[in-house]
Amino acid sequence: MSLLSAVTDLFRPAVPPSPRVQAAFARVAELVDPMLPAVSGYEKHLAGPLEHALGYCDGVIDALPGPFDIDRAAFSADPMIHAFFATADDVGQMLGRSQAVRDFLAEPQCWAEDHFYALFAARRQQKNQLGMAQQGEMIRNDVPQTVVYFRDQTLVEPCCRLETTLESLRERLFVSLLLTFREHVDALRAEREGLRTDASLERAHLNIVRGKAPGEEFAVHSRHVEELDARLREMADLLMPEQQLAALCAFLSRPEQSLGLTPTRITIDRLGIVSEQSADGINVHTLNFPELRGRDKRQYAIMLARIPREEAQAAVEAVRDQQRRYMII
Repeated sequence: MSLLSAVTDLFRPAVPPSPRVQAAFARVAELVDPMLPAVSGYEKHLAGPLEHALGYCDGVIDALPGPFDIDRAAFSADPMIHAFFATADDVGQMLGRSQAVRDFLAEPQCWAEDHFYALFAARRQQKNQLGMAQQGEMIRNDVPQTVVYFRDQTLVEPCCRLETTLESLRERLFVSLLLTFREHVDALRAEREGLRTDASLERAHLNIVRGKAPGEEFAVHSRHVEELDARLREMADLLMPEQQLAALCAFLSRPEQSLGLTPTRITIDRLGIVSEQSADGINVHTLNFPELRGRDKRQYAIMLARIPREEAQAAVEAVRDQQRRYMII
């Protein structure tokens, strides 16, 4: 590169951030700390990590399998859906009790299509038991077995257009990242308040000890006060907007440490019992799905779902009828 080119590049105005990154700046100020935009070089330092985090969220959503049909018919026909629910009635219970589905069906746009899309999530559980199994030509009833089942089935971001659901999920993942960082900042602030309380109590006790003859007890409490003051100064530095910005940039540059998909592969029979046999396509099936580590540190099996609107409406009405009967009784 020539000297003239280097000088030209030096004075060339910086490329403005994309509209998506500009919106992300606003999200940071809203969800993390409204003081961060006042830090010198805020956009310059944060633009790159934001681009990286947004791209990572796009990749996570693009990797979701589906959409899979989730309805009573799919429970019988699709081994994946059969594994996620104990009975066909449980599909209707999930649809009818979902507040997201109720809110969606209350909007006029729900009539745009016969089906709608959503993110399906459920927590995988397993338990060990003794059960019946064929071993060679013998059937034994004390065979150790591992049973896989799912609970807390839920639907997120229902919408008639799949692309709208995907876009909402991308935004939701990014917000989850920011909230995870915010929880870290809140934890530091809570720790600082606890240190302030400890330091106040220790100083009060030190004043009592000072009124007596100084001795070893006074020296011990003095050292403790100094240690608390040092930790308070360290905590104050960490909570300075400049330090928060640097920590946020590092956090967004490594989003996979807080939010990631784990491929999961299990071979089970129609009862959910883990099988060591290869899938035969009739009674034993191998299921492949990703699991997302959420902000609550729990794993959720996730995939895109496609749901008939009429079946969802019927499920909502059935659950409402159950609730009315319960109230009458």
